[in-house]
Amino acid sequence: MSYKFLYKINSPADLRQQKLADLPEVCDELRRFIIESEAVNPAHFGANLGVIELTVALHYVFDVPKDNLIWDVGHQAYGHKILTGRRDSFKTNRKYKGISGFPSPAESEYDSFGVGHSSTSISAALGMAVAAKMNGSNERTIAVIGDGALSGGEAFEALNNAAVCKPNLLIILNDNKIAIDETPGALREYLTDISTSKTYNKVKDDVWHFLGKVNKLGPDVRHFTQRIDNAVKSIVMKQSNLFESMNIRYFGPVDGHDVLSLVKLFEDLKNINGPLLLHLITQKGKGFKPAEENPREWHAAPGKFEVETGKLIANEEDHKTPQKYQDIFGEAILQLASDNEKIVAISPAMVSGSGLLKMFEKYPERSFDVGISEQHAVTFAAGLAIKGMIPYCCIYSTFAQRAFDQIVHDVALQNLHVVMCLDRAGLVGADGATHHGAFDISVLRCIPNLVVSAPSDEYQLRNLLYTAQLEKNNFPFVIRYPRGKSVFPKSEIEFSEMEIGKGKCVREGDDVAIMSIGTTGQTAIKVADKLKSDDNVVVSVYDMIFVKPVDETMLRDACQKHKYIVTIEDNAIACGFGSEVLEFVSDNEYDVKVKRFGIPDYFVAHGTQEELIHECGYDADSVYGWIKKRLFS
Repeated sequence: MSYKFLYKINSPADLRQQKLADLPEVCDELRRFIIESEAVNPAHFGANLGVIELTVALHYVFDVPKDNLIWDVGHQAYGHKILTGRRDSFKTNRKYKGISGFPSPAESEYDSFGVGHSSTSISAALGMAVAAKMNGSNERTIAVIGDGALSGGEAFEALNNAAVCKPNLLIILNDNKIAIDETPGALREYLTDISTSKTYNKVKDDVWHFLGKVNKLGPDVRHFTQRIDNAVKSIVMKQSNLFESMNIRYFGPVDGHDVLSLVKLFEDLKNINGPLLLHLITQKGKGFKPAEENPREWHAAPGKFEVETGKLIANEEDHKTPQKYQDIFGEAILQLASDNEKIVAISPAMVSGSGLLKMFEKYPERSFDVGISEQHAVTFAAGLAIKGMIPYCCIYSTFAQRAFDQIVHDVALQNLHVVMCLDRAGLVGADGATHHGAFDISVLRCIPNLVVSAPSDEYQLRNLLYTAQLEKNNFPFVIRYPRGKSVFPKSEIEFSEMEIGKGKCVREGDDVAIMSIGTTGQTAIKVADKLKSDDNVVVSVYDMIFVKPVDETMLRDACQKHKYIVTIEDNAIACGFGSEVLEFVSDNEYDVKVKRFGIPDYFVAHGTQEELIHECGYDADSVYGWIKKRLFS
């Protein structure tokens, strides 16, 4: 496709030089550019196609970065990045040392706030808008939030506070009825009622048309007209407007794909003071038929594809037999739930990503998608557990950080039988710093009553999931496992119980003991193999499996028999598993040197998992090099 406009636009100022009538063609070019880019470099897809017109209209009317624009979650900001000077570098999106897949102020002044987790935009925007008010600035602040993200508790906390602060804040509700999976909950039904009421929308359109005519008469008339609009809504919808009841002026719903109307609308709204909410109706995957028809599959492009048809281009990696850990988890919990009717599954809006689709289909009465609300998910699980159910609460490690207090106060303190399944533990790859599960071991190992485990392969994962639901193990049980494919080909195995707090001695050797937790156990074996084949050195390898309670018998054995202990973990070195080993050595006054390998004390950016593990220095070559140097220097 030839680009008549897009390659002339290197900044929002360039965009504003284009004629208003040309904006639909700019939108078409921007949408096509993203499709062509992601055909060869797959990334977040559907959400970006759904906000093209919104993105163009925002940058045409508002003066970012003087004005503040915050995206929530941020994976829909590709069009924004392309229009703000990153078009030519977009081919590096989510690649090692390339641009981030999420907005980041460190990357561009046009990224007003760093994002990556959901439901934060209104809080951040409110803070920025209040600061502008205090500084006497006339800058405008805009938060773009999806209907899925709006279900998060922080979003409502911010709405509640905005009504009191009353700053100049425009909240844009991008309503496409889906986050990754279909948005659950009563809020979704409420927004659907608003957007589908023909009677209300006919009256609303008439009121809005009148509002446009009297716009020049002043704010009193606008305010009066808006009150008529909402009075009509209360009659037609038989309920008050949720946002107006919080003293946030509501406008909409309107077509989010009519760029010309959006420009005119934003021109009007930017002259109205106070907190405003504009409700847009958009289609996820707009302009690309496969993504329109299957928005869940095309939330992120599922692989390289043909631009015209959407047909996926075969990848040899796709045909390898090992499963993804999320799918192993999904199959295991389905089997366990078939045998134990007390098991329930909980997901905070990550049903497909966590491998729970089959569980939700077969046992809908025991499966709960609570929306983007990790805090609620954990305490909801606690409520189920205290009444005798066995909830498997599956949360990505990075998102579980948001529920730390609930894990401590509502689960651990009451010693409840909740199974916390932490998916995407460790370095996750291209999603980068906001999504790495780098801190869960450090955070959780200090909490009383918790069992904290990490399987080294899929067999251990299945067996830990089985062990966690046994009636005798009626206490909090954490199982962390990584993103990506497992180690071995798929194999049907029977469940077997694992002894809690018991590690596994994989190999016995001299001088050096390598102690690993989780899938870094595969790295430990590679190091041991290389030392034996290249240097005729035999080292001990311990797969610890449990961080808490740790296998102290195995630790004593390692300390007594070896000169060096090397620890490997896919967690922050600070306060992690290696620190636990150091504490044990110190507390028991052993004379052994400990070297820790893991994630250093900085926020790791994005790239492939292999690239990032090498950067962090806990790949097999790095560990091998350190051991060889100590043994032969």
